Amino acid sequence: MTTVWDPIKIGNLSLPHRFAMAPMTRSRANPDGTPGPFAAEYYAQRASLGLLITEGVQPSEDGQGYLTTPGIHNDAQVKGWRKVTSAIHDAGGRIFIQLMHVGRMSHPDNTPHHRQPVAPSALATGEQMYTANGMQPMPTPRALTTAEVKATVQDIRRAAALAIEAGADGVELHGANGYLLHQFFAANANLRTDEYGGSYQNRARLAIEVVQAVAQEIGPERTSLRISPLEPVGGLKEGDENLDLYRYLTSELDKLKLAYLHVYYTPKSDALLNDIRNAWSGPLMLLRSPRTLETVGNDVESGLADIVSIGKWALANPDFIERFRHKAPFNEPIAATFYGGTNVGYTDYPTMAAR
Repeated sequence: MTTVWDPIKIGNLSLPHRFAMAPMTRSRANPDGTPGPFAAEYYAQRASLGLLITEGVQPSEDGQGYLTTPGIHNDAQVKGWRKVTSAIHDAGGRIFIQLMHVGRMSHPDNTPHHRQPVAPSALATGEQMYTANGMQPMPTPRALTTAEVKATVQDIRRAAALAIEAGADGVELHGANGYLLHQFFAANANLRTDEYGGSYQNRARLAIEVVQAVAQEIGPERTSLRISPLEPVGGLKEGDENLDLYRYLTSELDKLKLAYLHVYYTPKSDALLNDIRNAWSGPLMLLRSPRTLETVGNDVESGLADIVSIGKWALANPDFIERFRHKAPFNEPIAATFYGGTNVGYTDYPTMAAR
């Protein structure tokens, strides 16, 4: 029986176990989108998790949605990320930078250019988000033209190349949690009549084109995708009509032999999760919610997943691996310090050795 302690190969990387650090927005970047002053320390502290997936990183100015999130679309940002990747590698870890274009999940007050957000269609989320001026409704976005959709593919492709230039071992493309690629999947957010709208094959087209472009640019062994099937977030509503979309998407991307597929899964359709597992021949990473520390390894043992990603437990426990291995007590995450601020609640969580 395979367990979370067995080694695994991801692309060209040999990892010591089956845990990975999930991407978690921390909103501590500098105003220019370069990683903040404590980012290298934060990630390096957690290097024992083997594979670290960064917080969402915008591939363009239009891709930003939240205050003080990092980017990877100019030279200064590449230089800043190089310090982070070097610190992780020096500590024995590996890093995939997550490329996240938020689409309509944005507000002009949070971006450097203060432009209207962009999306598949001119439909607002109906939700609010935190801005420099407090909570505000996310405005109605501008629908991307067909030419702009294709330009967005190239923006993400270039950002992937810059991530590798910055020393990353690969990239994870964010197709989940209500952001741009996920918006194209959802029929209630995508009313397009061009090649990117209508049928489920068309609504999956952008994600497939982005993954293909990035795999061509940096190699499929350095490329991965995150999805969150049927997850109702950011005003998106996916029902049974999208079951076939995710089956199709998985089977099409499986042809590329990517590093891994990352699935964020809450109980919506266990049959779909099994179908994804059966259609995906490469490593499958799973973040199942809810789950407990006692059940975290079950999906690897059953063969449903090859790797499990760890979120808040990793945030609050830089030595998660050591604590889990020795069944030691865990620090509790402090929700008030999740987003923004200083190193408090970021790099100051104690290890067992520091107690």
